[in-house]
Amino acid sequence: MRKKVAFVCVHNSCRSQMAEGWAKKLGSDVLEVYSAGTEEYPEVKPNAVKVMEEVGVDMSEHKPKLLTEIPEEVDILITMGCNVVCPYWPNQHQEDWGLDDPSGGPLDDFRTTRDIIKEKVEDLIERVKKSTL
Repeated sequence: MRKKVAFVCVHNSCRSQMAEGWAKKLGSDVLEVYSAGTEEYPEVKPNAVKVMEEVGVDMSEHKPKLLTEIPEEVDILITMGCNVVCPYWPNQHQEDWGLDDPSGGPLDDFRTTRDIIKEKVEDLIERVKKSTL
């Protein structure tokens, strides 16, 4: 049975979207993947879409979503390091990845964030496969 995982940040426009993209590409056999934000935002950051496309992850159809648009309970809740208090969302395991937001920075900042997120998603997938989560 796949674990429901939600990646959450404030706007669901960059880091949480990249995490969703990686998790769907790399872990769809063990993860049911969602991402959401706590505030509305008009679009996914174009540079996030661009750097994910560079590595074969298509996020061109991704749209920012609010928490109310994902399941009311997940197995794993990952926050991105937004320095805000996330509303309580029922889960069995929660962790914060403490990632800097590359928004407003150069494309290389987005690439760095993308690569860090990939490593973290790969680690998450391994922990789920080993049943340590």
